[in-house]
Amino acid sequence: MPDAQELVDLLKAELTFLQNGGYRGSPRNPWRPNFVFEDSPTCINFQNDLGLKPCTECALMAFVPRNHQHQKFPCRHIPLTPLGETVSSFYECGTPEELEDALRNWLLHNIHELQEKKTRSQVA
Repeated sequence: MPDAQELVDLLKAELTFLQNGGYRGSPRNPWRPNFVFEDSPTCINFQNDLGLKPCTECALMAFVPRNHQHQKFPCRHIPLTPLGETVSSFYECGTPEELEDALRNWLLHNIHELQEKKTRSQVA
């Protein structure tokens, strides 16, 4: 399990990728939309030519509910909104813009929460 700083760094990298338009078209896969988390440099299998690593080794598993940790793409089941909407549910019933907004808010919220937690533990 990654420590809080590793998670913050990962989430900040994901936020930078999102803000730089990383999910809006890709020369790598121009025939399909990009998949949130899976087509990001934060994915442990992004451009991995040595064979796929199991998702269980991914730091994002810290955010995947237990009952979804054995799914083929567990990161698609991370709840992004207070209503429990996930990447997967946005694929089914949302727009790319709604998904990006929810992801941005989720990243900012979790970065803030992890930094606050780290600060509290340093003070204690």
